[in-house]
Amino acid sequence: MIKIKYAHTNIITKDWKKLAKFYEIVFNCIPVPPIRTYQGEWLDKGTGVVNADIQGMQLRLPGYGDNGPTLEIYQYSKMINAERHLANQKGFGHIAFQVEDIAGLLALALSNGASKIGELSEHHFDNKGVFKFIYISDPDGNIIELLNWS
Repeated sequence: MIKIKYAHTNIITKDWKKLAKFYEIVFNCIPVPPIRTYQGEWLDKGTGVVNADIQGMQLRLPGYGDNGPTLEIYQYSKMINAERHLANQKGFGHIAFQVEDIAGLLALALSNGASKIGELSEHHFDNKGVFKFIYISDPDGNIIELLNWS
């Protein structure tokens, strides 16, 4: 059996500093220096992007300590614009954060440039408890689920 370990999730943005600050403020993600700047044939080859030139940083996700997975936020020097992400769109759907106070974190996220996609919803699952969640989007439109079990 091949040994596997989750490493990171990558978000591409037009302003990596602004989006990184959003995740630091709202979700307590911790910057992992140094700032990364990459270019070259090796990057072109691996990404399939001709003349790839990226800059950005990694943020340690909350709840896992110094060796936990990261959120990698990068900006390409040449960007391609696409339509807004939708919850039922093919491909990656969303990133999720389990939080104690959804209403409080929702207010913090909205005051830092997030937008509501849905409304706060609650459902009781037999033998599991009450599940609460809402989908929001970060300032770039990437979908985030805020969830809580009680």
